[in-house]
Amino acid sequence: MIASLPMYDAPATIGANDRLWGLIRDALQATGIAAPSALTRSGDIWDHWINPELVFSQTCGLPYRSKLHDQVALVGAPDYGLPHAEPGYYYSVFVMRRGSETDLPEDWADLKFAFNQDHSQSGWAAPITHLADQNVTLTNTYFSGGHRNSAADVAFGKADIASLDAVTWNMIQAENGIATQLTTVGRTAATPAMPYITAKSNDAARIRQAVGAALDQLAVEDQKILNLWGIADISMDQFLDVPTPAMLQTD
Repeated sequence: MIASLPMYDAPATIGANDRLWGLIRDALQATGIAAPSALTRSGDIWDHWINPELVFSQTCGLPYRSKLHDQVALVGAPDYGLPHAEPGYYYSVFVMRRGSETDLPEDWADLKFAFNQDHSQSGWAAPITHLADQNVTLTNTYFSGGHRNSAADVAFGKADIASLDAVTWNMIQAENGIATQLTTVGRTAATPAMPYITAKSNDAARIRQAVGAALDQLAVEDQKILNLWGIADISMDQFLDVPTPAMLQTD
């Protein structure tokens, strides 16, 4: 058996994620569903997602719709309580350095754009789609390896602009570090938040019920740390309807 919560598992959230998993594990076991005692944090996350013994994990919307939707069962989507988004949805924010910002997308085309990875909905697909709708194409891009890396690169001048998911941005702001050097200059349209999944052979409806019960018991302090307030029922079609842009050339 395996369970993982890899999407928001930074040092500041590890304890809250462990406590969340403890509640989910106990709720699953109370309904007769076997669950591992602890989260798995080692190994490749793709191996977690396609493991036939996967009990519970979280993936990103882009991997889900491009490769995973017919290999796993969808449990639901987290409700991050974001303004400008319905429950179960989230969006990306564009950030730039304070003092050098511009909120006009037509000025961004030649700026150096950092994005975490090319299978990220919030770091890559959402901002590229957003800008394409405004006839803007980024010409100077590179992989940073992570949202926090993107934010740091902008703060310290390696990049001019980056797209971060709004939950990560909230967490960075709560840490009172590099966020003081950054400012938001726009946001994308909302799309379904990063889905909770289980192995295809599992009873996703029962797992969804257990996760909902666990989230109802999560301490307010941990809710604030994780920006997590519940679970929403988002359909597969809602995920699959999100557009995926063509791949960019990177340096």
